[in-house]
Amino acid sequence: MEAVTDNALMLKVKAGDTDRLGLLFERYHRALYSFFYRLTSSSEVSEDLVQNVFLRMLKYRHTYTGEGEFKTWMYHLARNVHADHYQKNKRLGFADDFTNLENKLRDDFTVEEQTRQNEEMQLLQTALNCLDVEKREVLVLSRFQGLKYKEIAELYGCTEGAIKVRAFRALDELKAIYLKLEKQEIA
Repeated sequence: MEAVTDNALMLKVKAGDTDRLGLLFERYHRALYSFFYRLTSSSEVSEDLVQNVFLRMLKYRHTYTGEGEFKTWMYHLARNVHADHYQKNKRLGFADDFTNLENKLRDDFTVEEQTRQNEEMQLLQTALNCLDVEKREVLVLSRFQGLKYKEIAELYGCTEGAIKVRAFRALDELKAIYLKLEKQEIA
């Protein structure tokens, strides 16, 4: 049996077969949760935002054309959901602590190595939170969510080259912030 493509599933949802949205949820809820968690550092908020994305998919299914990749349309909705949440709460929406590492530590790490890695991840999350929202989104989408620059360019309505420049500059700024924070910790 061939797997049904995401585009085909969403087109069926658009046509009224809303039960198919469950299959898309199964395929993408973890990726969306990861996207939101990297932006908010909150499990509860991330779970709520994932639900809101799928509610919007249902509400705005009539806008889905089937052109381009489904993921691009989905992340467009996700960015809007995050922006609405950000506006609604009138705060950054980012916690200071980064407690859940995506890559679990190997058992053979010593306590000192685990502590050092936890500190580095917390410092990296703090540096990431210092970036403005657009730069943080570009890095999360490209580095953590695995979207191609072309897909991100479609989300932002610009060229692939512009996204490459934005990602490079965001990464450069992230590195500078990280190094600055690292020096402050040492001092």
